Amino acid sequence: MKVAQVETFLVGNVPPYHGGRCWLFVKLTTDSGIEGVGEWGTAHVGRETSQAQLIEALARQFVIGEDPFQTEMLFHRIFAAEHDYRHPGLASTPALSALEIACWDIVGKALDQPIYNLLGGKYHDTLRAYAYMPAEGIWEDPKKAGEVAKRLVDEGNSAMKGDPFTPFFPQPQEVPLKTINHVARIFGCIRDAVGDDIEIGIGTHGQLTTSSAIRVASILEPYHPFWFEEPVAPENVDEMARVAAHTSIPIATGERLLTKYEFAPVLQKQAAQIIQLDVGHCGGILESKKIAGMAEAYYATIAPHMYCGPVAAAAAVQVATCSPNFLIQEWNVTAMHSDLLTEPIAFSEGRLTPPTAPGLGVVLDMDVVAEHAFEAS
Repeated sequence: MKVAQVETFLVGNVPPYHGGRCWLFVKLTTDSGIEGVGEWGTAHVGRETSQAQLIEALARQFVIGEDPFQTEMLFHRIFAAEHDYRHPGLASTPALSALEIACWDIVGKALDQPIYNLLGGKYHDTLRAYAYMPAEGIWEDPKKAGEVAKRLVDEGNSAMKGDPFTPFFPQPQEVPLKTINHVARIFGCIRDAVGDDIEIGIGTHGQLTTSSAIRVASILEPYHPFWFEEPVAPENVDEMARVAAHTSIPIATGERLLTKYEFAPVLQKQAAQIIQLDVGHCGGILESKKIAGMAEAYYATIAPHMYCGPVAAAAAVQVATCSPNFLIQEWNVTAMHSDLLTEPIAFSEGRLTPPTAPGLGVVLDMDVVAEHAFEAS
């Protein structure tokens, strides 16, 4: 069996645009007629045309005419065959991820097995997921945070995440004491409303300086946050390790890291205990499984990142299902995540049920793909 054809599809999301304004899917078709789908996990408006062109170019060079079972060779050929690709990049690695996911979808369908069964089998019957705390009105009235938390608990959720500090970019910043204490009041209102019935993750997108991150952690420690995500920019692992050494709050990172080579120093230097790998971004399904295995050896857990469409999300579910050190899955969705699939992944009361169908376990509804085709600017 050989891959015979590649196609890419740009699909527009719907407000509130959870997972991005548009999604970039790839479909590979074999000479025996089996189709597999993948997704560039970080498609951005304004660059989507060049991203689609890169996927198609890499497919023509490295994938067409090749055996889709050879995912290990596919990774290394794209990653290392040319001088410019030896270092992971925000272009080549997501494109590689999309193609690799599509190959795994083909492999699973050819063997009539879900991908997780080919990577060790189902370790988790269901997957814990976390919700988002909407920001509207909470900063002005911290008591609303308690109301939101109570609603999420009543819906069956056991964890949520908020992004309390703004702006996100572009420069690491010092947060004033007044602002930190105001965020602490928000946490206090949540604990007053629901006690310890819900975990609360702090998201900060690497926007703090080291000194400010340590100060934030010190003030928020009494509320026992689930994690402190990207307290400093992820490219300086030593400074993240410095923050980790100064707080009892678990540090989380990984959504902007690529391949096992960038995750290795995070684990070696004890910079984070929760690894937020992005399957559609970091190198694909097998690379994600390797990263999860590396983390397991350090007693670290994985909480796969999901700011993407339904195909990359389905790939994350496959990796999570077969990983013993899975902690929790981000589940940041709009109606389009379900509408684009002929049968959506089951989600109820804060938990996902891994699909049992072969491959990724999901099938894109091509009529909906065509209906919501995104016109690149």
